[in-house]
Amino acid sequence: MEGLNRGVTQSCFSSLHPGPMKYLEAMALQEELLEQRRIGKKDLLMLLEHEPTVTLGRGADPANLLLSEAELTRRGIACHQVGRGGDVTYHGPGQLVAYPIVDLTPLGRDLHLYLRRLESVIIDTLAAFGLEGRQVSGKTGVWVGSEKLASIGIGVRHWVSWHGFALNVSDQQCGFATIIPCGLSGVRMTSLESLLGKTVSMNEVEQQVIRSFALIFNSHYAGAYEQTTSPETRLA
Repeated sequence: MEGLNRGVTQSCFSSLHPGPMKYLEAMALQEELLEQRRIGKKDLLMLLEHEPTVTLGRGADPANLLLSEAELTRRGIACHQVGRGGDVTYHGPGQLVAYPIVDLTPLGRDLHLYLRRLESVIIDTLAAFGLEGRQVSGKTGVWVGSEKLASIGIGVRHWVSWHGFALNVSDQQCGFATIIPCGLSGVRMTSLESLLGKTVSMNEVEQQVIRSFALIFNSHYAGAYEQTTSPETRLA
């Protein structure tokens, strides 16, 4: 992680915990938060879980969907083409999704540095649970051994980030079996609980992600926004 904080002054951020959300509702809320950040609000880290959903990023190959959209729907899995980078991934209950709404100007508008920081947030989080996460050269995300534990796909508008990363807390094998995760044939997805052999509290993981985010981004944690589940709710 050496060098990640080069030339960056300390900022501050708040967290938002809206609870389980449908994917499109979360996107609408992100759109609102992104606009608020653009006009001067502080950085925000939104942490939530999604209902079962497959998303295809801007660079996704439809061949990486192993089931038709009709079959996904029959199984209760939504499917959406989205504006993040990357290929195809799965979201579902038991997976912590983090959406940082962050002004990238203090990072020199460096997308590579931003992605490496997100990976470092995940690696630092895993270290708190006694796990050694690692980056893989040429690939985005975090692995433990040969198994992938977290996926990352970002979007940027007016140099404010949105979308983010997904960390598997509990087993997601059934969901990931419907796709070729991130377009990486033969990759096996894993989870915190599978690696630790015990149940892990989602709240415990969220709180550690906040601590790791503050450390890696050299940013002061200013507390949580009041929880909301409505994209129409305006945040003070």
